[in-house]
Amino acid sequence: MIDLRSDTVTRPSAAMLSAMMAAETGDDVYGDDPTVNALEAKVARLSAKEAALFLPTGTQANLVALLSHCQRGEEYIVGQQAHNYKYEAGGAAVLGSIQPQPVDADADGTLPLDVIAQFIKPDDFHFAMTRLLSLENTHQGKVLPLSYLEQAWHFTRERQLALHIDGARIFNAAVALSVNLDALTRYCDTLTLCLSKGLGTPVGSMLCGSAEYIQRARRWRKMTGGAMRQSGILAAAGLYALDNHVARLQDDHDNAAWLASQLKMIGMDVISQNTNMVFVRLPEDQTAPLKKWMHEKGILLNTARVTRLVTHLDVDRQALETLVAEWRSFLANQ
Repeated sequence: MIDLRSDTVTRPSAAMLSAMMAAETGDDVYGDDPTVNALEAKVARLSAKEAALFLPTGTQANLVALLSHCQRGEEYIVGQQAHNYKYEAGGAAVLGSIQPQPVDADADGTLPLDVIAQFIKPDDFHFAMTRLLSLENTHQGKVLPLSYLEQAWHFTRERQLALHIDGARIFNAAVALSVNLDALTRYCDTLTLCLSKGLGTPVGSMLCGSAEYIQRARRWRKMTGGAMRQSGILAAAGLYALDNHVARLQDDHDNAAWLASQLKMIGMDVISQNTNMVFVRLPEDQTAPLKKWMHEKGILLNTARVTRLVTHLDVDRQALETLVAEWRSFLANQ
């Protein structure tokens, strides 16, 4: 199947599987899995943070991040469409009693600082205490500008807020800007990053921050499901991905740009293309038929009025050519 539903559908390559099978392991609960320790040290170094923590999923990493920043009855400011507000089952509110304060993002994916300033609560017992600003980079494929990240950093310093970045696809942002990861992460206190999207590992996300913060996060990781045991097998996939799959994200960006141009040529309403995501507006009467047509041709799409197509390492240019050809055939048969 040609699968453009998400970059989460990537599968480990033969070389990655070999690295996993050869991994040296220990018991990570005791802190003696050498491959996990190596992965955490490497990610801490790349992000220029004191420490990092390996977690199985991005949702757990985001939840642990929020729990480690905010206490019960406190608040984080976050984007209305941000993953750690909208798409994670309300975990921070349900499990942490942390209040989200969502705000609308601007067209470029940034949260306007003047609007954020209006939502920071005064020190008054009527209100939840605002503790954290959470940004998402990339946001719907959009790369937050370096200048904005710097402004947000100084903004939070002036207002005694912590700054967290949900960086599930932050390596896409770094590649798009042709900068090292630490050029982005210097402007935050903490960040999460995902290994199992464009980087292609089967599971795994990282949480990065100060040594003291990560120590708190280890306790929350235990409370929300615990550490894994011989998880070096999984950490080895992360190490392989960091060494071999970061620069190649540019291929995904180039393929997405090519796909957007081809869909425009066949008359589709392409709303935007940023990094590895293409958003297409479909006529309502085409959403279900297009999905069925493509599935019968061996192509998986999540169709809606606004349909997201995501390129990744398991979808090459030839696969996208097949997609465009089938889309053209679908339109001809409408």
